[in-house]
Amino acid sequence: MRRDRPSRAIATALAAILTAGLAPAAPASAAEAVTTSVPDPAATSVPVQLVSMTDFHGYLRPPSTADGGTITGPDGKAQVVGGAAYLATHLNTIRAGKQNSIFFADGDSFSGWPFEVDAHADEPTIEVMNALGVEFSSVGNHELDVSKSFLVDHMARGTCFGTIGVDSCFTDSTGRRFHGADFTFQSANIVDSKGRTIVAPYTIRWVQDNGRAYPIGFIGLTVPDTPVGSTSFQPDLKALDPVASANAAAAELTRRGVKAIVLNMHDGGTDGSATYDNCVNPSGPAIDLARQVTPQIDAIVTGHWHAAFNCSIPDPAGNPRPVVEAANHGRLINEINVQLDPRTGEVLRDQTTSTNHAVTRDVTPDPKIQSIVDYWTTAGERKYAEPVATITGDFTRTANAVGESTLADLAADVHLWTARQNGPADLGIIAAKPATGSTALRGDLLVANSNKPGDADGRVLLGESWDAYGYGNPVLTVSLTGAQLDAVLEQQWQTQADGTVKFAPLAVSGNVAYSFDAAKPVGQKVDPADVKIDGAALDPAKTYRIAALAYTVIGADGYSAFKSYTNPVRNNTDHETFAAYLRTHKTLTPAPLTRVTQKG
Repeated sequence: MRRDRPSRAIATALAAILTAGLAPAAPASAAEAVTTSVPDPAATSVPVQLVSMTDFHGYLRPPSTADGGTITGPDGKAQVVGGAAYLATHLNTIRAGKQNSIFFADGDSFSGWPFEVDAHADEPTIEVMNALGVEFSSVGNHELDVSKSFLVDHMARGTCFGTIGVDSCFTDSTGRRFHGADFTFQSANIVDSKGRTIVAPYTIRWVQDNGRAYPIGFIGLTVPDTPVGSTSFQPDLKALDPVASANAAAAELTRRGVKAIVLNMHDGGTDGSATYDNCVNPSGPAIDLARQVTPQIDAIVTGHWHAAFNCSIPDPAGNPRPVVEAANHGRLINEINVQLDPRTGEVLRDQTTSTNHAVTRDVTPDPKIQSIVDYWTTAGERKYAEPVATITGDFTRTANAVGESTLADLAADVHLWTARQNGPADLGIIAAKPATGSTALRGDLLVANSNKPGDADGRVLLGESWDAYGYGNPVLTVSLTGAQLDAVLEQQWQTQADGTVKFAPLAVSGNVAYSFDAAKPVGQKVDPADVKIDGAALDPAKTYRIAALAYTVIGADGYSAFKSYTNPVRNNTDHETFAAYLRTHKTLTPAPLTRVTQKG
């Protein structure tokens, strides 16, 4: 199958991508532009199978029940699902005997949470996806959890960074070095600071029937809040309007003679059905978009919400088209079967069918994929056991009367340290017990031997550091005035609907000390004069550079005053920066809990 070539209308916007080798390859000559042969009017329709998965998140091994290892089937009973080797078996069954079968992903395939994947720069996921035969993927928000370069250079092209075999470009299950994805990425709405799409907006695949070729266009879309999302926070990127982006790409494809178009969008919705292959009162961004985007688009595949639905929603012209989402973590595979008009190459909408298939574990796991999973599971166990530091005392989440704990204080110190690697920073902050949501402090670091392989008294293993702190967020350095910082500190006390006051303590780095008056009203408990940063009182008019997790900075922890930030700089992600701090500092002793005091 040939790959698509951008037209003059978007060639300039894609110039950097094309020269970097990231956009789909152009046809060999102008004569190979998108055209179709004139078919026999008496010919039957051309069958095409579209198979997809979404939000895999690196779950090579079968997910636990807590991570979605079950799904409700048509009979209302829970089915045990997931696991890359089982997914491969079901995929082979679904695609068997189909001449024109196209398999693709809807985004968020990597930058997930299994340790063995994260500890190997997400390379295990790419090896599995290559082996599964993924042909292309939209860019999900998590594809940008590290950086644009991590996606377009490392994951797509196999470019190494850091020390080979330590930081990236690990040896895969075949004994070869990581070479990147065998498939391409698309996003029509994520652009760089100059307004250029960071990857190609669409791709074209060709199907064959009776010696004739028919093109199908696949437009990629990314959830619009990606540049300001908590994990994917990328201040050098921008998201364009998804409807306008999809319509522009569809118009471009139509001008190129492509009559069958699929929108592969990483944004989703939900519905009121209890089962995975139904549609009851659907709602959400993808549903709203499905009612607005051009009728030139014949099917819409969605993701991001980790939902499961199989809907048919009329386009603006009143013609039905499938709008589907296939859950997450390899639990479902979606199959859309379309029929092309052999005279025009257009989709015969009234003949389209769609099905969500459960990836049950009552089949034989594919041996090739299972061997890859086993290889990386073993590699993950070795990584987990790597020593990164020694501690002389326990770092725990146990808080004293003013909400201070040794682990929270350590994390605040880590934030300040990592921020100062990239520029000036005045203090570090972490939500020890946030007003909303969950904390990044997920476990304790104890001196006592855990009896895990490689552990000893006082030794901190890489896996233990990963378990103790972080949930895939970058540390940001942002600017707040002293008055805004004081407002953040005041929001540690929040009045609830029933009139009670909830205490949501923030931990600060070791160069900060402050006191509060619990007897004062909410909003007046912290006097700026009692906040000392490097020994100097907080100046309401001065601008301070503060290091905190993106989740906290964007207000998701419930400290809305943080959203007044300006001039954000993205630092490393939480797991990685914590491990780097531990490796650098070697031996750590818990600091005394004296950074926060209470008056009276």
